Amino acid sequence: MPPEFPADSDPRSLWRAMCADDLPAVMDLAARIHPDYPEGEAVFAERLALCPAGCLVLPGAEGLVGYVLSHPWRVDGPPALDSALGALPAVPDCWYLHDIALLPPARGQGAAAAALALIGTRAAQAGLGRIALIATGQAAAYWRRAGFTPLDQPDAATVLRSYDPRAQLMARGV
Repeated sequence: MPPEFPADSDPRSLWRAMCADDLPAVMDLAARIHPDYPEGEAVFAERLALCPAGCLVLPGAEGLVGYVLSHPWRVDGPPALDSALGALPAVPDCWYLHDIALLPPARGQGAAAAALALIGTRAAQAGLGRIALIATGQAAAYWRRAGFTPLDQPDAATVLRSYDPRAQLMARGV
């Protein structure tokens, strides 16, 4: 059953800031949506602690139906799957979209585009001109449609393989 979003609402207003109490539900969503890319709760908790402004959740009628993890970073060194950051870089050059996840019923309603708009605003507020991400599996086609293009970063090859053999580092302007 699709989440019940008000028909006349701006999808950006439906996302809210993630809080520590959301982590169990977010972990459940991650396990359901991205079973091939498991990450521990410590990874999610660290991202939330380091950059609360980049962590969002999407409530539905019966609980959370999506989440976003993002933060300032450097495109030349994307984080490996299930790895701690330690700290945010002193001089970031992008806003890194670590993960956006939506349950199938929440897709196709503008929620992902709304999340990207919010992340773009966060990036611009931080003085960053681009959003970067690692596209996994077959997601590269979706990200291309959203304006992302592949980046050639040979130093990132090992990190990309930590996700899967087809993973691509991609970016777009805000």
